[in-house]
Amino acid sequence: MQFSPVISTVAATIQVAIAPVFLLAGIGGILNVMTGRLARIVDRARSLEQLHPRSTGPEHDRHVWELRRIDRRISVINAAIFLVTLSAVLICLVVALLFIAELSDLKIGRIVAVAFILSMLMLMIGLLCFLIEVRMSLKAIHIRSELLEQERK
Repeated sequence: MQFSPVISTVAATIQVAIAPVFLLAGIGGILNVMTGRLARIVDRARSLEQLHPRSTGPEHDRHVWELRRIDRRISVINAAIFLVTLSAVLICLVVALLFIAELSDLKIGRIVAVAFILSMLMLMIGLLCFLIEVRMSLKAIHIRSELLEQERK
């Protein structure tokens, strides 16, 4: 006797798996934004690396300061990308486990729940890292008062 899943069982499992699949689409969008930020950070680092050897005095100090900040930002956004990607992998595991459990009558609801909870934790921590990186970039973006040609109070 060959195993053949009933169409209604497969359809029901697909319906249950729809929410995590939509979550994957959202995570894909988030990863797109994060990798875009990483690319911009790397571009800025490369342009500063070219200016660095030719600069002197306060300008040189400013380049070193900014390169150090960029190095920290790269680490933070890299961690965010890693965690959000790990969240997506765990969501894929949830979907796979849903099908495995349904088609083989395994009682692995707790495992599915734990995988989903871990996915949400990774997503939350990844988003917090992203928020930290955004805050770091805002601190570095302030325009120096001498460039604004304003009197200091």
